[in-house]
Amino acid sequence: MKGMVRGFCFAILVALSCGAAAEDFPRPASLQPAVQFWTRVYSEVSTDQGYIHDASNLAVVYRQVDLPAMASNSVRERRVRAAKQEIVNALQTLASGKRDGLSATEAQVLGAWPAGTSSQRFAAATRDVRFQLGQSDRFRAGMERSGQWKPFIREVLAEQGLPPELDVLPHVESSFNPDAWSRVAAAGMWQFMPATGRQFMRVDHVVDERMDPFTATEAAARLLKRNYAVTESWPLAVTGYNHGTTGVLRAARAVGSKDIGVIVARYSGPAFGFASRNFYASFLAALDVDRNAARYFPGLQVQQPVDYALLPLDAYVPVKDVARALGLDVAELQRYNPALREPIWDGDKHVPRGYPVRVPRDRLAGLPQSYLAAIPASARHGQQKPDLTHRIAPGDSLWTIARRYGTTVARLKALNGMRGNNIRAGRTLILPGNVMPEPALAASHDSAPSRSAANDVYVIRKGDSLWSIARRFNVSQQQLVAWNALSAQAYLQPGQKLKITAPALSQI
Repeated sequence: MKGMVRGFCFAILVALSCGAAAEDFPRPASLQPAVQFWTRVYSEVSTDQGYIHDASNLAVVYRQVDLPAMASNSVRERRVRAAKQEIVNALQTLASGKRDGLSATEAQVLGAWPAGTSSQRFAAATRDVRFQLGQSDRFRAGMERSGQWKPFIREVLAEQGLPPELDVLPHVESSFNPDAWSRVAAAGMWQFMPATGRQFMRVDHVVDERMDPFTATEAAARLLKRNYAVTESWPLAVTGYNHGTTGVLRAARAVGSKDIGVIVARYSGPAFGFASRNFYASFLAALDVDRNAARYFPGLQVQQPVDYALLPLDAYVPVKDVARALGLDVAELQRYNPALREPIWDGDKHVPRGYPVRVPRDRLAGLPQSYLAAIPASARHGQQKPDLTHRIAPGDSLWTIARRYGTTVARLKALNGMRGNNIRAGRTLILPGNVMPEPALAASHDSAPSRSAANDVYVIRKGDSLWSIARRFNVSQQQLVAWNALSAQAYLQPGQKLKITAPALSQI
C-alpha cells in the first residue's frame, strides 16, 4: 500500500512539474543560437568530429572537422590546430577590409557571419576561434545507460519537489557515466568536486559515494534544491551547479538582473568562462535531445533498471568474506558497489560497519539478512584497519616513495585519489597496508638499544644519528622526522628521547 501511495504521489508531482516546465526553464531568445549549437553537438557529430566556431557567438560555425578515428591525441590535436589557424588567417584577411577576390576559406568564414559585419568585429573574432569536439556517440551511449537510473532519479526529484527536467543533468556532466573522472577531480555520474561532495556524502580514500549513482543522485537533488532556495531561479540554480551559487549571484548583481540571458550576454567575470556561460544552454539542448530521443537516435536500446537489495553490515568485514557469504566473486561485488575504493578491494581496509552492501535481488535466493549471518565471527571486526602513512619530505617523488615501501606509483595514486604525479613536501600520503620500508634491514643485535618498551621511545646515545636509529629499528629517517617533529638536519643530543613507532592512528 505504501508503495502504491508513493507511486501515486510521484505521478502527481511529475504531472504538475511538466505543466510548469516552460515557466521553470525559460528559453531567452538570445540563448537560442547556443541551444541549437549544443543540440548539434549532442546529436550530429561524434567524438571523431567537431566544429570550429566563434566562442562568443555560437551561431557562427566555420566548419566541421573530421578527425582520424585511430590516430593518437597528438595527431588529432595537430589537425585541429591547423584548421583553427586557417580560420584565424581568414579572419585576419577580412579584418584588413578585403572583401573581393577571397579564397574559398575566406569566403566560407565571411558567409558564417551576418552581412555587414565590420572589419573590427572580424579582428576581435580572431581571438575567439574555438574547437568543440562532437558528443553524439557519447550522448547515445548515455541515453542507453540512463535507463538504469532514470526511474530512481525521477523518484528522488519528485520526493524533493524538484522539476523532473533535472534528470538530464548527468547528460551534460558525464553522459551518464558513473565511472567518470574530470581533470579537476570531479567524479561520478553527477561530477561532484570533493569539497562539495563532502557536504552531502562520505568522500575519502575508503568510501567515495560520489561514485555510487544512487547516493550521488540523492546528494545532487539536495544540492539543486539548495541552489534554488538561494537563487530563486531554476536557470541560475542549474548554472550554479557548475559555477557555484555565490558566483552566479555575483554575476546577477553585476548586471542588475537574474535573467540568465542578460547574465550570459553582459557578465564577464574572470571565472565565468565558456563552460559556465554555456551550462544552461547545454542543459536545455540535452533536455530537447533526451525528450526526443527516438528522432535523434532511432533504434535506441535503453538499459533497464536493476532491483537492488541493501545489506548493512554490523561489523568491519574483509571484502572477500562479504563476497563469499553472498555467493559472489569479488569482481562482481565490486561492480555493484563502486563507492568502495581500492584499499578495500586490495585488502588494506575492511568494508566499513554500517555500509549498505548493494546486491541485485535476483542474485539472492533467500532473505538478504540470512546471507550476512553466514559471515563467520572471525571475520567480524570491531575496528577498521588503521592507516599507514608517509610524510612527504623535500626531494621525495612518488617513484622514490613507492620504491622505499615496496609498492607501485599506480597503487599510491589510487590509494590517495591522485590523478597526476605532483606531490608537495609536508603533505601526508596514505600507504598500502602491507608495505615494508625498503631496503628491509634487520634490527641491529650487536648491543641492546636503550628503548622503553612501554612507550616505544628510544633514548639517544653518543654517536647516534637519524640514519643509524632508522636502520636499527627498521623505519625510515622521514618517519622519525615526522613522528618527532624534527627537521631533516636535526642535531641529536645524548639522552634525548625519540619516538620510534607511529603515534596511535584514528580508525577510519
